[in-house]
Amino acid sequence: MKKATRRPKTPLFEVRHSRIHGYGVFALRRIRKGTNIIEYVGERVSHELADDRYESKDPLDGHTFLFTVDAKTVIDAGVDGNEARFVNHGCDPNCQTVQMGQRIFIEAIRTIRPGEELAYDYRIERDADDPADIDLVFRCLCGAQNCRGSMLVARPKKGRKKRPNKRAKQRAKKRAQAPKRRKRPR
Repeated sequence: MKKATRRPKTPLFEVRHSRIHGYGVFALRRIRKGTNIIEYVGERVSHELADDRYESKDPLDGHTFLFTVDAKTVIDAGVDGNEARFVNHGCDPNCQTVQMGQRIFIEAIRTIRPGEELAYDYRIERDADDPADIDLVFRCLCGAQNCRGSMLVARPKKGRKKRPNKRAKQRAKKRAQAPKRRKRPR
């Protein structure tokens, strides 16, 4: 009796040059929604050590392989990292990061077609002491229709006072000019 030989599965993705930024991760076959694609790995360090490592870096270069796990831990994928470090930011992402305990995974949030670049929203937090040009440092080049222009979390929208429309202004003016009515005693 002949044994059926199984053809080796095509890898899920490959790393190659990206139109978004540097290198990117591209699907080699269909990746279904909900698929856990890869774990984000690298050396686990404190925030202080991560800051020290990149202190001498050009302040206009927003390119790092750091992923914040919690208030004490950062994953530096520049040291012992894998292909996950090449998944680029996108404002209309097909992936998201999922934290399971102290581990970070990249998961498909919709079905991804072969050849499509994997991307997730980095949602980089803003700091009160950020320089005025911080959005330029972390500018987004994803090209999505809904691109917000930055990898940073969107700035909170300032509440604007609603200006009354023309008719509302006219009604208010008439009310102000009209004689005051007194209530009749009963």
